[in-house]
Amino acid sequence: MRKRDHNVLTNAASLLVCGLLAGVVVAAAAFPAVALSGLAAKAGAETFDALPELFVDAAGPQMSRLLAADGKTPLATMYDENRRDITKVDDIAPAMQQAILAAEDHDFYEHNGVDLNGVVRAFVNNSQEGAHQQGASTLTMQYVRLAIAYSATHPADVVAATEDTSARKIREMNLALQVEKQFSKDEILLRYLNIAAFGNGAYGIYAASQVYFAKPPSELTIAEAALLAGLVKAPSSLDPTTTSGYPSAVARRDYILDHMVTINAITEEEAKTAKASKPKIVGKRAPNGCVDTNTQEWGFFCDYFYRWWMEQEAFGSTSYDRERRLKSGGFEIITTMEPEVQKAADKAVRKNLSTTSKAARMLAVVEPGTGRVRALSTNRDYQLDDPDNPENKPHSNPAKRETGALGNYPNTVNPLLTGGDGITGYQAGSTFKIFTMVAALEKGIPLSHTINAEQQFRSEYIISKSSPAACDGHFYCPGNATPSMAGVHNMWSAFGRSVNTYFVPLQQQVGAEKVVEAAKKLGITFRSQEDLDLEKGAHQWGAFTLGVSQTTPLELANAYATLGAEGMYCEPIPVQEIRDSAGNKLDLANPRCEQRISTEVARAAVDAARCPVGDRSSTTKCAGATAGKVRSTVDAPVAGKSGTTDKDKTASLVAMTKQYAVAGIMADPDWPQTTQKMKHEDSRGINPPVYETLRDAMKGKPRIDFTPPKNKLRYGDQRTIPTVKCVSVEKAKSRITDAGFAVVVSKNEVESSCPAGTAAGTSPTGRTAKGSVVSIKVSSGPAAKPTEPTAQPEPGRPTERPGD
Repeated sequence: MRKRDHNVLTNAASLLVCGLLAGVVVAAAAFPAVALSGLAAKAGAETFDALPELFVDAAGPQMSRLLAADGKTPLATMYDENRRDITKVDDIAPAMQQAILAAEDHDFYEHNGVDLNGVVRAFVNNSQEGAHQQGASTLTMQYVRLAIAYSATHPADVVAATEDTSARKIREMNLALQVEKQFSKDEILLRYLNIAAFGNGAYGIYAASQVYFAKPPSELTIAEAALLAGLVKAPSSLDPTTTSGYPSAVARRDYILDHMVTINAITEEEAKTAKASKPKIVGKRAPNGCVDTNTQEWGFFCDYFYRWWMEQEAFGSTSYDRERRLKSGGFEIITTMEPEVQKAADKAVRKNLSTTSKAARMLAVVEPGTGRVRALSTNRDYQLDDPDNPENKPHSNPAKRETGALGNYPNTVNPLLTGGDGITGYQAGSTFKIFTMVAALEKGIPLSHTINAEQQFRSEYIISKSSPAACDGHFYCPGNATPSMAGVHNMWSAFGRSVNTYFVPLQQQVGAEKVVEAAKKLGITFRSQEDLDLEKGAHQWGAFTLGVSQTTPLELANAYATLGAEGMYCEPIPVQEIRDSAGNKLDLANPRCEQRISTEVARAAVDAARCPVGDRSSTTKCAGATAGKVRSTVDAPVAGKSGTTDKDKTASLVAMTKQYAVAGIMADPDWPQTTQKMKHEDSRGINPPVYETLRDAMKGKPRIDFTPPKNKLRYGDQRTIPTVKCVSVEKAKSRITDAGFAVVVSKNEVESSCPAGTAAGTSPTGRTAKGSVVSIKVSSGPAAKPTEPTAQPEPGRPTERPGD
């Protein structure tokens, strides 16, 4: 297409005439000759030299798309305006190009941006009393107006770009002349079609074609093109998806078809055929935001991504800037969510437990070594509850229920799995014992370290006298779940059986503040004021090892994933690739990792963590398992831990392989003090969803074993346990103490060949780590020999004889 002549005199003349005749200038006094001559001189000297950058580089706001980790499964779209720019005019059907010219600017290819004939016609028409007001804006001028409005950073700038004033009109004309000088006609047409609004949330011809006809703009028919071209005049009143707008939209279409005949774009016969067709309107707005994800259950992951984005300063210095960039930057974002893993988690959390349950099963899946979050799921629907037609059930907290308050189930947009906005987390119980073990290992205390775990342990931690866990006044005195747990334990057996009275004294030995520090290194944060206060006096936080602090499934999964990655902590991240609208790859999606725990300490902790989930440690030292079905279900080397809080208010389980760490917490997010008992292996409990998700995630994955720790952290400084058989108990205690061990005397006597009351031996025997507990077995004396009775023949029967 040819371009019009753009010499300075022609452009200045255009401005001069338009300044006199445009509807916004109605008197010569408002625009005196001296001013006009000055304007012409300015135009010649300056105004046509360079076009403002917003016209050269800036595009209209672009929709950002979120995809799953496979790079093809749609997750969500986010936008202020549903728009996707077309880069070549050839990708728009010729009928659409001609239709917009028939609707808006017949002489588009003849003028230089300002249509003098059109201005004159509008001036004459608008001067007549009772006449309908006509505009004189060319398609180029309309583009200028839209581009200025879209570049505005303040609402007042938008008003200034569209207000009906002479200053605005003259500026528009001036810029239109510059645009025509800078770009070809086809480029201007393409830019206009990319920026125009078509209603129903569709901006630009690509979005309009998808919203109304579910097809790309290259496939638009003559009738469809004419209908779309008609919408830009009044998108709301001409909305073909509404009962009132449909007739008007069709009438406008037919009007444009007539004008397409006038400009020789189509024939009379083509117009007649197009008018006879009935528009097949899809009328479906593009999904927008996390409440409108491709699959409803994926809203919680989408919400996590959104919150992550809003925390990244690289996307802007303020939250407003970051959100605007996300919703207008045209990013293609490949998230870390693996569709099959997410689907497995969604299925598992809802199995035997509906979305209307007060109890929430909450699962997070993290990849060790990268921090990539592969799934986030709970048995809730991610959506706002309609206040006019609520679906949510009465609040589970009796006090709030009495006021008529509704709970956050089945519908919620609260970040249940990741925390924030008042969600401070949930107690995860004995899963926190891993942090005590890590702190002990960092201090050089080996896995073989033994402690005599009595049924109740009187600690040195001070608590309130009114606490049910207090004894001897104000001392913290925890007990075990069952008396059978008592006895001498090492870390393997104590972790496998979850022995409270092993881990509280172990925490006391290494220092509670060191245990809290280990948890923080592994990514545990404190959100509630109570936890923040206790953190300040961490040396007295006696119950910390039993999981009384609040955490989230995501933090818990990532903490264990750090150990699975041999101490490499990676910040949890929801993205693995981000490309801007130009296709440039940003480095913000790279894993952010650092070594926080030594490799050997992590390997040792994982070795003991194999015990609770039914696996065998590298040294086969496991004794007992609180979640033994994990290993057999997943059918791969596994590690993890279960956890329960007082009165079963929450239940937790972490299970991991080298590829995935899955953490599940079951709780009532609305009422932490629930009277409902959260269960583990029950069909409605937390364990099945965790190991079923891990099982399904591991399908087709190699079975990689955990690397065992070296002997130093397995066994420590091994010392030979002295022989004490048959010596007095006092003498046995002296020998064992002198050898560098702690000593306890068993209360249960055992039969032995030694005299009653003397030492029958030790547990363990042979060698153990320096400082470990050695238990003295006390002899009850030799077992009495049973007397053999003399056989008597049965009456009436002879005694058997050899050879009979």
